[in-house]
Amino acid sequence: MSKKGKAKNTVNKAKHTKLLNRKKNKLKSEQEMRKLRLKEIIKQSQKTPDLPRDND
Repeated sequence: MSKKGKAKNTVNKAKHTKLLNRKKNKLKSEQEMRKLRLKEIIKQSQKTPDLPRDND
């Protein structure tokens, strides 16, 4: 027989899902920012010519 009243775990599951989604979005945004930062570094390195190094 089914229980009467409020469903037992729905509030905790909703909070957990919300926190996991927040974590996933944070990781995605960090990865995107890292990619953009690396692209900018690559562009800067391609603009400036490398200076020859003296190896004695």
